[in-house]
Amino acid sequence: MPLIEWSENFSVNIPSIDEQHKKIVHMVNELHEAMITDKGNSVLGKIFGELIQYTKTHFSYEEKLFQTYGYPEAEDHKQSHDALTSKTMALQKDFETGSTTIMFEVSDFLKSWLTNHIQGQDKKYAPFLSSKGVT
Repeated sequence: MPLIEWSENFSVNIPSIDEQHKKIVHMVNELHEAMITDKGNSVLGKIFGELIQYTKTHFSYEEKLFQTYGYPEAEDHKQSHDALTSKTMALQKDFETGSTTIMFEVSDFLKSWLTNHIQGQDKKYAPFLSSKGVT
């Protein structure tokens, strides 16, 4: 059972960003599935690492759009990205040092953050970027 179900509530109506968000949701669900089916730490570590890397790529994409089009709330949004990156890197470090119970904290954190971030902050920039022709 997926941890997060993609729905139109997550859509920012910018196809390139929605596709990236869908991939992040898929990766979070893949990590969650690996945890509940008791996959080995090497599998969990690999999925977790890929999720962190892809999320950084996604953040860079958004931040480049903000810079290109002069999004007025870019700095606040970037701070949110930086906070997530720091938190997930700390969770990854805890996992790598052998704290397997950390994985359920990871699931809860990612679900909460992803839902709140997309439905809150990302939906704020969507009209601005759409008005600039971003697709």
